[in-house]
Amino acid sequence: MKVSREFYLLSNGASVPWAEIPEWPGEEFIAATAAELERGGRLAAWFGVPENAATRLVAVIAFDADNTLAVGRSAPLTKSYPSLTLHHPQAHLFEREVWEQHGLVPAGHPWLKPVRRQNGDHPAVGNFFEVVGGEVHEVAVGPVHAGIIEPGHFRFQCNGEEVLHLEIALGYQHRGVEEALAGGPHRATMSQMETVAGDTTIGHATAYAMTLEALAGTEAPLRAQWLRAIALELERLANHTGDLGALAGDVAFLPTAAACGKIRGDFLNLSALICGNRFGRGLVRPGGCKLDLEPERAAQLLAKLRVALGEVNQAAEWLWDANSVRARFELTGTVSHRQANEIGLVGVAARASGLLRDVRFDHPAGWHRFAQMPVSTWPDGDVFARARVRWLEIQRSGKFLEEQLATPPDGEIQDGGLTPAADALAVALVEGWRGEICHVALTDGAGKFRRYKIIDPSFHNWAGLALALRRQAISDFPLCNKSFNLSYCGFDL
Repeated sequence: MKVSREFYLLSNGASVPWAEIPEWPGEEFIAATAAELERGGRLAAWFGVPENAATRLVAVIAFDADNTLAVGRSAPLTKSYPSLTLHHPQAHLFEREVWEQHGLVPAGHPWLKPVRRQNGDHPAVGNFFEVVGGEVHEVAVGPVHAGIIEPGHFRFQCNGEEVLHLEIALGYQHRGVEEALAGGPHRATMSQMETVAGDTTIGHATAYAMTLEALAGTEAPLRAQWLRAIALELERLANHTGDLGALAGDVAFLPTAAACGKIRGDFLNLSALICGNRFGRGLVRPGGCKLDLEPERAAQLLAKLRVALGEVNQAAEWLWDANSVRARFELTGTVSHRQANEIGLVGVAARASGLLRDVRFDHPAGWHRFAQMPVSTWPDGDVFARARVRWLEIQRSGKFLEEQLATPPDGEIQDGGLTPAADALAVALVEGWRGEICHVALTDGAGKFRRYKIIDPSFHNWAGLALALRRQAISDFPLCNKSFNLSYCGFDL
């Protein structure tokens, strides 16, 4: 741990005393952050910390090639600061969120409007971008959708069937998760973490556990790290398999759609075999894991895993061999490598546009320090690329699980009670199945949460969906939307 280029450098899953984080006046802080981004960093987190009647800005910048995180903060601000977005588009949503939550105006921001709330608790709708022209018309979709989809509003500016611009308005639930975490950890905190995004229970629970362990100056036992890695990759397998099936369904290719729905359930059942819950609730705990996996159940899990992997392999072969599928997937919803990098895409969406960006490789922590897997990328940035990256990850996660279940480590699964350090900040990154999950915890003088910030991968990636729809037929929206498969609830915290 050291200070370099004036930002404090630390590794994933580490903490730093709050007083040791470098501080700048507002304009200088923006200039320093911009310099780090221009040097190859990217924003993992950007948020406000209230301090009396003012607010401090905190930046967490990831340097993937160096496997390091850089942390800096501003002096207390009360009115405004120069917008970072003008030269670094990846900051656009972060700055809007800070303005919405703390009233700090990013002066010069090109499209400043609320992210989730407007006039109290009303959804942040209205003031949509408009394209003017005689043949231009608007199409509004949502916020109420068919089935069990959560609420979100999509406003299309179209010329005939062609989408010129898509604007996405979320924030209809106002869940208040981050506000509820203040003053914690509480008795309900672990349950809240497991439901930040229900389909990413292991990802968010692991990130939370890592932040508490970092604040306590410890880490989980090796066997607990192994168990977390097993559960995280099972979570990835289940969701990627479900997505392949849903993509097949969107283009009316029923063999893969039907098969993957069943196989997804098989992978979920493997999580239940470990901890009794199909989404992994009750397994990960700060300091380790609550439940172990004895040899008999491990052998049973491995046998069932191999069957499910064989079945998903067959279902995927049907998908890739169908010319009708490739015709709909290829060149649909393209996000270029440059666009993906500029707006800060993470996870599957980033790797499908050719970015080598995976926390398990760039910022390994826990068991993935010892047993990594290749990063799966595809260069084209279209629906086919996002589907193909999922398929590559299914294969590599499956191989990883087979290897790990065959050679488990020994040892305990839980350390004793954790005591978070006072006046400290900890950062944890986890590669969830959608992409990078970032948790940042700041404690007060009593070791309680003064501020707890969560960045779900969907927060980075919704802008990617908007770009993917440009110059596409509006009828391609369901397919493009599913190829990203982003979370509404993970966004609306």
